[in-house]
Amino acid sequence: MLIANIILIVVLVGIDQWIKHAVVLSIALGGEKPLIPGIMSLTHLRNDGAAWSILQGQMWFFAVIAVIALGVMGFFFWQYRNRREHWVEELGLALMMAGTIGNFIDRLINGYVVDMFQLTFINFPIFNFADSCLTVGVILIAVGVFLADRREAQ
Repeated sequence: MLIANIILIVVLVGIDQWIKHAVVLSIALGGEKPLIPGIMSLTHLRNDGAAWSILQGQMWFFAVIAVIALGVMGFFFWQYRNRREHWVEELGLALMMAGTIGNFIDRLINGYVVDMFQLTFINFPIFNFADSCLTVGVILIAVGVFLADRREAQ
């Protein structure tokens, strides 16, 4: 499972970087193209902060947090290896690591993160594929912890 999740991390980071590169090449900065009319559009934004553009311009802060987070996630990732009952948490950590690495690459290379997915039916921050990996990863870890608690209670 460990090798499969490492491959998954590499593939997800590759997809994230490919999507960001494609958006930068095909959509002008600040431009927008409908993806699913009335639901989602693609846009091209630069975000040098976090969600909702908080802490703008604090690249050093995000770099330090990313390195610490990757270290902590790597520790737990290693602890869960070959423990079949924790596959959900391991998968969640793989997704979180991929998302963290994807956005970290952007910050190191560009000084900002490229965001592109805009939900047009709701006022929600524009996000990217790495952000989606992080969100799904957190959800999977929460589910895994819930399942582990249930196993221990039995």
